[in-house]
Amino acid sequence: MSEQPEKTAGRDGEKLDAAVLKIASVVVLGAIMSILDVTVVSVAIPTFMSEFQATYATVAWTMTAYTLALASVIPLTGWAADRFGTKRLYLTALVLFVAGSVLCSMAWDVTSLIAFRVVQGFGGGMLMPLGMTIMTRAAGPHRVGRVMAVLGIPMLLGPIGGPILGGWLIEAATWHWIFLINLPIGIVALVVANVVLPKDSPQPSESFDFVGMLLLSPGLALFLFGVSSLPETGTVTAPRVFVSAAVGLVLIAGFVVHATRTDHPLIDLSLFRNRQLTFAVLTMTVFAIAFFGAGLLFPSYFLQVRGETTLAAGLLLAPQGIGAMLTMPIAGQLVDRIGPGRIVLVGLSLIIVGMAVFTQVGVDTSYVLLLAALFVMGMGMGCTMMPTMTAALQTLTDHGIARGSTLMNIVQQSAGSIGTATMSVVLTSHMVLPDGLPDGASVQPDADAFAQLPPEVQTTILGSMADAFGSTFLVATVVMILALIPAAFLPRTRSAQPEGQGPAVPLH
Repeated sequence: MSEQPEKTAGRDGEKLDAAVLKIASVVVLGAIMSILDVTVVSVAIPTFMSEFQATYATVAWTMTAYTLALASVIPLTGWAADRFGTKRLYLTALVLFVAGSVLCSMAWDVTSLIAFRVVQGFGGGMLMPLGMTIMTRAAGPHRVGRVMAVLGIPMLLGPIGGPILGGWLIEAATWHWIFLINLPIGIVALVVANVVLPKDSPQPSESFDFVGMLLLSPGLALFLFGVSSLPETGTVTAPRVFVSAAVGLVLIAGFVVHATRTDHPLIDLSLFRNRQLTFAVLTMTVFAIAFFGAGLLFPSYFLQVRGETTLAAGLLLAPQGIGAMLTMPIAGQLVDRIGPGRIVLVGLSLIIVGMAVFTQVGVDTSYVLLLAALFVMGMGMGCTMMPTMTAALQTLTDHGIARGSTLMNIVQQSAGSIGTATMSVVLTSHMVLPDGLPDGASVQPDADAFAQLPPEVQTTILGSMADAFGSTFLVATVVMILALIPAAFLPRTRSAQPEGQGPAVPLH
């Protein structure tokens, strides 16, 4: 009895085989499309403002609407995966995402574009948690670290490749192609997924939690809507922020009460009885607030303070991705051998060191120093994000994996949205110029108006903007330091095979 688990662990500890890698290729394709679309639209904001004669605040909802749709559909994914099977649901999500992309390319005004982005977000919201579930079930519990390393690839490509790809497509063609590019990729993903993914084994006996859906999905959407409105309103007391967020929190609280009193809740809160998952959730929450909030600031600093083009700003972020690509595969293997605790602590420490450099940014800070800091941060991210996901999932049973991955994706998406909004508010609040400057001086000037100002005024404005970025990076660094607290409780030894967990799910 004592030998069998050891043998199983040995088999599971081997490298990912060809069958699992085939499945990974499908999952990565879908995830790349979903994550790229979170970032690729950011560079198109000025184009949309000009094309549709709309304000920045209105056009920004082309990004926010997609994020809200992602967050609201994720809670349904765990139940739907059990009920209909992961393969059918994954194919459905791909179709919905590609259809939404084509519709976005046909948008005739900003309102229709926002509406079509919601459709696209519904499909995109299911792709990542479903991909995690499919991969984890296929590889088995003791190869979860390596699976997370594979799934980390699109998470690296999104923030780096999105701005670069978007800037290039807009310059080389038109804005329509930032959406149309998903059509050929989506068709390939659909064909390969239909051939490669294992047959479904749905579990129709579990009833759907309609009450939970009516509480949690609108609750998340309203809460994130309120938080996302902060940069535009500038104050928490604005009705659009306060009322939306408060109602959202009430609905979420109602779901928590409901989930503890029903047999099959939309999100299984009993997962929090798992100590390892609980600390992984806390670590991911604090990490995502700081990391994704700061991620918004890097391109903005290069664009606004250093005067770089959109394409150049995207390219300057590349060292972060290179650093993560170096450490993520190594971290995935080490997590399977020695547990996630030490790896995550090292990763967070590297991010803190790299981010601390940006707290001192100025108008002429050395690019060598900044790119080195981004590289160190990327190395840290490669040791943090997916190992934390691994810590949450590696002790769960087959049934719990779908629910656990759904929970972690909700946490990541929600915390990232909160971080982005929070850092935007902090940055805006620090964008204050000293007294005595001439009329027309502004912390976010129009390019033509800025060029008309005297050189010394330009220098003062840029210096004030750089100080604002430095202060905001300091806030992000402090939040990242707080992530060390829950991370210290993550396991520092390899997890035992979860009770009731059999061998990896068959691939045929």
